[in-house]
Amino acid sequence: MRNFCARAARRAVVAGVLVALTAALAPAVGAADAAPRIVGVARIEARTDLVSVYSPSMRRVVRNHVLHPVGKPAGLPAFYMLPGIGGGEDRISWYHNGGVREFFAHKPVNVILPIGGRFSMMTDWQNADPSLGVNKWQTYVNRELPAVIDRSYRTSGANALSGVSMSAGPALDIATHAPRRYRAVAAYSGCPGTTDPLGLMATNAVVARGGGNVLNMWGPPGSPAWYHHDPVVNAGKLRGKAVYLSAGSGVPGPVDGDLLRNGGGMVGGNVIEAVSLRCTENMSRRLNSLGIAHEFMHRPDGVHTWGLFKAGLHDSWPMIARAIGAR
Repeated sequence: MRNFCARAARRAVVAGVLVALTAALAPAVGAADAAPRIVGVARIEARTDLVSVYSPSMRRVVRNHVLHPVGKPAGLPAFYMLPGIGGGEDRISWYHNGGVREFFAHKPVNVILPIGGRFSMMTDWQNADPSLGVNKWQTYVNRELPAVIDRSYRTSGANALSGVSMSAGPALDIATHAPRRYRAVAAYSGCPGTTDPLGLMATNAVVARGGGNVLNMWGPPGSPAWYHHDPVVNAGKLRGKAVYLSAGSGVPGPVDGDLLRNGGGMVGGNVIEAVSLRCTENMSRRLNSLGIAHEFMHRPDGVHTWGLFKAGLHDSWPMIARAIGAR
C-alpha cells in the first residue's frame, strides 16, 4: 500500500511539473510567433544568400534572395525589389531573368528579392482567399522583412523599394504607407492606379488570372480600401522621396532583345505594356499636378519584356543610389 501511495505521489509530482512547464512555455511560444525571424540561411554563392523568414502576419515562411558584397560588410543600404505576377515562384524574376546578380555584383548595397505573393498585388488582403491563401504582403515588406534584414546584415537603415509589372503600382502604394521606411521608390512597367477605369480593370485582371476573388482583397471595388491603396489618389504622400517611373510604348524594338528569351513572346505583351504606359502617364501627371519631382522614362520601343525592365532598372539606379547613399 505504501509503495502504491509512493508511486502515486511521484506521478502527481511529475504531472504537476509537466503542467507547470507547459504553462511556462506557452506564453514564450506565443511571443516568439509574434516576431518575424530568420529561420534559415543557405549560402548560394559568395554574394548570394537564400534567406528564409518567418512572417507572423501570414504564419508561414517566406524565402528571399539577398545579394550582398563579398564579406557582408556592415553599414550598407538596402534595395528591396518586389516580384512580378508569378511572385518569382515560377522562376520568372529579377533573379532568374533580370540580370541583377551581374548588375549589383560590385555595388555597395544589399539587394533583397522576396519570393512569393503571386497574383496578390503585394498588399494586405482583408480575408483569406480559397485560391491565393493568406496575403499580408504590405505588412511583410514594410515591417517584418526589413526588421530581420537590418539586424542580420547590419544595414545603414537607408532603404529603397521597387516593383515590376504586377508589383509596380503596389511598390508606390507601399511607399505611401511607409513615410520613413523608403527614401526612393521605382515602378517599372506597371499600372499604379486602382480606382480609375484602367487601374480597376488591370487590378481585377491580375487577381482573376490567379483564380482569386478580388472581394477578399479590399472588399467591393469602389469601397474606401480601394482608394486607400491607390497611389495616384495618395501621390501627395510620396513628396520628399526619390520617385522613378518607366514604361515602354508597346512596340517591339531593340530594348527588348530576343523576344522569346526576354518574355516578349507571351501573348499580349504589347497590349500589357501599352496599358502600363497609359497608367504610368496618369501617375506622372498626378505627381506633376502636385509639384512632386520625379523621373519618368517613356521609351519609344519596348513590350513587356525583361529587356525593357532591365533598361528601367539601369536607368533608375543612379537616382536610387544617390537617395540611399550607395554610390
